[in-house]
Amino acid sequence: MSTGLELKTCDIAALVRSGKRSAVDVTQAVLADIEARDSTLNCVTRLLHERALQAAAEVDRKVAAGEDPGALAGVPFGIKDLFDVQGQITTAGSVVLRNDPPTDEDAVLVARLLEAGAIPVALTNMDEFAYGFATDNAHNGVTRNPHAPDRLAGGSSGGSAAGVAASMFSLGLGSDTNGSIRVPASLCGVWGLRATQGRLSVEGSYPFVASLDTVGPFADSASGLQACFEALTKETMGPVDTANLRIARLGGWFADNMSAPMQAAVDGLAEFLGAGTVVELPEVARARAAAFIISASEGAALHLDRLKERAADYDPAVRDRLLAGALLPATLIFKAHRLRNWFRAEMHKAFTDVDVLIAPAVVGESPRFDEPLIEVGGEMVSARANLGLYTQPLTLAGFPVLTVPLVVPGLPLGAQLVARPGREDILLALGRRLEESGIALARRV
Repeated sequence: MSTGLELKTCDIAALVRSGKRSAVDVTQAVLADIEARDSTLNCVTRLLHERALQAAAEVDRKVAAGEDPGALAGVPFGIKDLFDVQGQITTAGSVVLRNDPPTDEDAVLVARLLEAGAIPVALTNMDEFAYGFATDNAHNGVTRNPHAPDRLAGGSSGGSAAGVAASMFSLGLGSDTNGSIRVPASLCGVWGLRATQGRLSVEGSYPFVASLDTVGPFADSASGLQACFEALTKETMGPVDTANLRIARLGGWFADNMSAPMQAAVDGLAEFLGAGTVVELPEVARARAAAFIISASEGAALHLDRLKERAADYDPAVRDRLLAGALLPATLIFKAHRLRNWFRAEMHKAFTDVDVLIAPAVVGESPRFDEPLIEVGGEMVSARANLGLYTQPLTLAGFPVLTVPLVVPGLPLGAQLVARPGREDILLALGRRLEESGIALARRV
């Protein structure tokens, strides 16, 4: 029996809605496929057998009764293990929370996908407490890249991104504070959306940095991403004329340190979109530093009391970064927030004559997990801390960013498309155009 995942999100939903495919059959095949293959990739921390089959049976019941089963009927999705799922313990990738009571209700985003008929099949691996770019978890192990299992999937939402890339499920939920959707989407070759900060509810998701946290989806296709986003927002995207969009490239910081393949890929994307103009944002290095400071200080404040009692239970790399954050002086934190407000205003200025800005998502191809290093400024530095080189500065402004999986030879590469706050419709329409043209395409293993 086929899992159905040789088909894209909207095709699966159309077959289930029409009664040509059973949601229960699709779900059973998906669960069996994950059990058979995930031992190699380590995308999943828990399978949701009972919950998935109950949801699938309800979809089939609605179809048989002539009721609307939802726009995403029968589509399987994975859930980063910091979202509440009814009856499950939300661990946020840590043993520290494993003895907490199971949650009583679903996170808002989980509930909205269920309302749309999607099927929750698994909780997915992540960096502990979302603090990292590698999905290298001291408790649950490393998630491997489906395109090259000796390489990183990226993080901290790597389990969701890799699961979509490996065709284990069609959609995935992730969070993005400093790049945790954009980095793994690029390295795994899938579509990812960091929504405008505040547009998607974080209710029911374990926090990392409250003033920066965002949530969003991964998908197997541009159309699937739009269908997922519409379900999450309960809004329908209107038409957008992409032919008349004013598109420019981000230069300066965002033009340095790219690998040759990434440079070629971004050049090709810019040429196709007619993005001949280059925009340089001011003080990008300081913006990235501010993101580091805000993340470290707020993360430390959240965990400090628990660290005093249970420091040995934390991933050592996460623990040390949180403890360092606790030592930051208040004056420095204040300056970081003040810079954030200034940088947001500068981002708005950058869009005065532009609708979309293009930037690389990462410096290049995924690094090997046994040599987790990338080249920055001519030196080899930690991938876990620096894969967000191009994503962290944009974090401060809270603008929506679409990660586009570019069609390139070799390992996956992704670009960031940035729009004004609330203009996800522009990004999604442009994504569909790029997919239809063959410039961007979901890559399946």
